[in-house]
Amino acid sequence: MLRTPSGGAGNGTASADGRLLSIGAVLGQLRDEFPEVTISKIRFLEAEGLVEPQRTPSGYRKFAVRDVERLGHVLRMQRDHYLPLKVIRDHLDALDRGEPPPAIAGRGPQPLPAQAEHRDLLDRPAEPEAAGLRIGREELIAATGADEDELKQWESYGLVEPGPDGDYDAESVNIAKLIAELGRFGLEPRHLRSVKAAADREAGLVEQVVAPLRRHRNPQTRTHAESTARELAALSVRLHAALLQSALRVRLF
Repeated sequence: MLRTPSGGAGNGTASADGRLLSIGAVLGQLRDEFPEVTISKIRFLEAEGLVEPQRTPSGYRKFAVRDVERLGHVLRMQRDHYLPLKVIRDHLDALDRGEPPPAIAGRGPQPLPAQAEHRDLLDRPAEPEAAGLRIGREELIAATGADEDELKQWESYGLVEPGPDGDYDAESVNIAKLIAELGRFGLEPRHLRSVKAAADREAGLVEQVVAPLRRHRNPQTRTHAESTARELAALSVRLHAALLQSALRVRLF
């Protein structure tokens, strides 16, 4: 069963008065749950055949309530599971045929420790499905609400990097979504260069500690290097958050 953008249950039928919504009105409804959604993203999902609004004789899009619910379902699957559009399309096609949808394997990256009551999530190995999940360039743009020029700018500053096959892994998707969120506050990629440089330096410190373990002859010691790296990364994230909060407290309060 699909949920409405406000989280309630819906059966995909239009409202009693058959009211149709403009794309701007649809955007306003979806942004309650998906603040990053844009008109260009809705148009992209339409171009991909995931929603088919009606058209007026003059060419304007008109969305029924079921269309809004369908868009919410698509956005929710991207946000919560980082699924490629092909998988989402298969899922929706099965629902349209009245069949059980395919099982969803894998999910998106874990939230940052600050978003999970400071649990050391980096201590946990990534699930195989999530670790191996990759999406294409257009899907990344749709997931973040960015456009091609913005993605190129992120890449030019080394903030987001595609793999050898041109696709993006779950970590890259998570980074891209965070960059897009920061952009809403006026922070541009050039402002984030220092954050990237700091992360690279911290990674270098972790590498210095675990490098001897990785070169050790004992296989168990080499295996221990990975868990040590995760523990050090989690501690670094917590230290960074504490230092940032302390600095802001001194400067702003």
